[in-house]
Amino acid sequence: MLLQHAIDEFLLYLEIEKNYSQHTLDGYSYDLKLFKDFLVKHDRSLALNDISKTLVRRFLQEKITKDKMQARTIHRKISCLRSFTKYCTRENLLMNDFMIGIETPKIDNKLPVYMTLPELQQLFRFLDGDTGRFSKRNNVMFKLLATTGMRRSELVDITWGQLNLSNNTIRIHGKGKKERLLPLHPIVIPLISSYKESLAEHLIHSSQPMFLNKNGYQLHSYGLHKIFKETLEKAGLPPKQFSLHHLRHTFATLLIQENKENVDLRTIQELLGHESLVTTQVYTHVDFEQKKKAIDSFNIFDSPLIKD
Repeated sequence: MLLQHAIDEFLLYLEIEKNYSQHTLDGYSYDLKLFKDFLVKHDRSLALNDISKTLVRRFLQEKITKDKMQARTIHRKISCLRSFTKYCTRENLLMNDFMIGIETPKIDNKLPVYMTLPELQQLFRFLDGDTGRFSKRNNVMFKLLATTGMRRSELVDITWGQLNLSNNTIRIHGKGKKERLLPLHPIVIPLISSYKESLAEHLIHSSQPMFLNKNGYQLHSYGLHKIFKETLEKAGLPPKQFSLHHLRHTFATLLIQENKENVDLRTIQELLGHESLVTTQVYTHVDFEQKKKAIDSFNIFDSPLIKD
């Protein structure tokens, strides 16, 4: 069987049987296309059973050395290929799993990057004062991200039907099409109402996407990324320092820092839509002031047991 035929079968399986979101399907499709393009570029056979682990290693080596892909990105590429070959082996499309023996690179567990409260307030002040053509849309988009912690893919997929201004909630379709209901922060409610009133009636039908690009089509994640970078620069914040995902980190971090009496990790997990509490535990780093107080109160040097 040819590689492309197997890819088509695999993607159909993910869509129909696994019920994966379009965003996830696009990710798998992109990664598999990269691998196929590598084989074509180097005049290699596209027959599925002709692919070897050596070719996979050369593919990964090229991505690391020439394309400068980071360990986390390489990790996702390997994960995609593993899922693909596991499916092909199970369906008897592949005789020998060429991903067996391919190891994932070690990933450094870095602390999440996030905006400080003054930096977030600086962004908000710019959004409030902006009078551009898409200022109302942008104000709602970025304040929604910063006050709900939703993913950018979840934001661009929102339709007006997911919004309920009667009880001030928004229904999010997360990873694996799992739904979660998020409360809207009081600051975004009047902004949403104002934005909604500025749109033509046919654009606010329940089936319509909430956020459109300059051509009137649903805003794509890449477009949202570009708009965010431009907004950061206009707000006087470094575009290279922060990404849309950092707004998600900012939400979780500041929620714990500023309201630790009312927020626990389980609540953060539910708000972010994490499957495992382990993923959420990365945010335990944020309460630095509490750690500092603990260290400062560790008065071992005043102990009578310690002598010069």
